[in-house]
Amino acid sequence: MKKIFLYILPLVLLGSCVKGLDDYNIDQKNPSEVTPGSLFANSTKVISDIITTPNVNNNVFRFWVQQWTATTYQDEPRYDFVTRNIPLNFWNQFYREALMDLKTSKEVAEADEFLDPAIKANQVALTEILSVYAWTVIVNTWGDVPYSEALNLDEFGRPVYDDAATIYQDLFSRLDAAIAAIDPSAEGFGSSDLIYADDLNAWVKFAHSLKIKMAITIADADAAAAQSAFTSSQDKAFASNADNAAFAYQAASPNNNPISNSLVPPFTARQDYVIASTIVNRMNSLEDPRMDFFFKDKIDGKYVGGTPGVTSPFDDFSHVSDKITDPTFEALLLDYSEVLFIKAEAAARGWGGNATTLYQEAITASMQYWGVGSADITAYLARPDVNYSISSANYKERIGNQKWLALYNRGYDAWVEWRRLDYPALSPAQNADGPMPTRLPYLTSEYTLNEANVSAAAGKIDGGDEADGKVFWDKF
Repeated sequence: MKKIFLYILPLVLLGSCVKGLDDYNIDQKNPSEVTPGSLFANSTKVISDIITTPNVNNNVFRFWVQQWTATTYQDEPRYDFVTRNIPLNFWNQFYREALMDLKTSKEVAEADEFLDPAIKANQVALTEILSVYAWTVIVNTWGDVPYSEALNLDEFGRPVYDDAATIYQDLFSRLDAAIAAIDPSAEGFGSSDLIYADDLNAWVKFAHSLKIKMAITIADADAAAAQSAFTSSQDKAFASNADNAAFAYQAASPNNNPISNSLVPPFTARQDYVIASTIVNRMNSLEDPRMDFFFKDKIDGKYVGGTPGVTSPFDDFSHVSDKITDPTFEALLLDYSEVLFIKAEAAARGWGGNATTLYQEAITASMQYWGVGSADITAYLARPDVNYSISSANYKERIGNQKWLALYNRGYDAWVEWRRLDYPALSPAQNADGPMPTRLPYLTSEYTLNEANVSAAAGKIDGGDEADGKVFWDKF
C-alpha cells in the first residue's frame, strides 16, 4: 500500500494572513499554494481518462467484454494482465492520483477560514460525490480493499482491507450526506468544475443517479437495502441526455480524448485495434442503426469484426468510428440510458414502474445520444428480437444484452454489468490464458508491503485471490 503514496505532493494550507507587501507580489498563473479547485479538476480528468482510455497498460475492459480486439498483440484479449501490471496501474490511478487529490481538495477547503461557508459546503460535497464514484470503481474491481485506513500513510502504514459490502453501506451514507449539504444557490468550484460547469442542481442529479446505480449493483446481495436506496433516489436521477455526467475533451494534447492517443494521427501511427466480431455480429443480426456511429470501414458492404484472441490484420476488419476517435469526443461517467436500464431492471424486480416502457426508453435514449433518427428507433424497437416482455422469466437476458450495446465505448461499465447480469452470454477469447476475469487480483506489491492484510482479504475469496473470483454482489 505504501507505493500508492510515493508521489503525493506536500499539502500547503490556504488562508494565511498577509504579513507584508511581498505577499502581494504573486504570479497568479504560477501559484505556490495548491487550491481546492485545481485538485478537484485534476482528479476529474484522471478519473475520466482512466475510465475512457484504451491504453493496454491501464484499461483492457473493452477487450474483455469483446467490444474491441487487438490486431497483433493478443496478451490482453487473452486475459494476460500481469505482464503490463494492469492491476497496479489501475489501482494507482484511483488511489494515488484521484482519491488523494480529492481528499486534499476537501482538506484545503475545510481549512480555509475565509471561504464562504455555503461555498465550502458545496466544494466538500462535490469532492465527496466524486470520491464515492471512485470508490465504487475500486470495490467493484477488487472486492475488499483498503478504505477506512487508506489515504493516511502517516497513521496507517499497513491499512486493513475493509469488507466490500460494508464499504458500500458507508458510501451510501456519504452520498446522502453530500446531497443534503449542497446549496444550489451558492457557488461550487466555478470554472474548475469540468463536468457540470458549476451547476449544483446537475450534481444533485448525478449523485442520485450514482445512488440508484449502486443500489442495482448490490440488488442480488442485499435486495432490501438496494430497494430502499433505489426508491429514495429514482425520481431525482437523470431525466434526459442533457443530464449526462460527461467530461469534455479538447483537440490538443494533453487534454484530448485518450482514445485518440491510441488510434489516430497525429497522436499515434499505430494500428493496434479493430472491432470485435462478438459485438459486430450481434448488431448486424439486429440491424442496429447505431453501427454507423460505432464503427467505420465496411468490408464487402458490411461491418466485420476480428475474433477475440486471434491475430486480426488491421486492413481486413472494421474499425472504431471517427466520432469516437475524435480528440474532442467526450467521456461518459454515467448517462441517461444507463439510468433508464436501471429503472427497467428495478421494475422487473418488482420495485415499481413498467419494465417494458423503461426498457424501450433506455434504448431510445442510447440511440438519441448517438444520433439515430426517430424512424429507425421505432423500427428497431418493433423487432421481435428486441421487444421486451415483462412476462419473460429472464429479464436479465433482455436487459443485459441491450445494456451491453448501450455501453459500447464504456468497456469498464460493460464489464461490471456483464458480471452482474451474466449477459450477454460471452465465450472466452480463443487461446485464452485463463477464464474470463470477474475481478482483478490484488497487487504483487501489496503482498510485499502489506502481506497480513492482503492475505486476510484473499482468504475470504472463494478460490483465493484469482481473476475468476467474485466480488460480494456477484452472486450468480
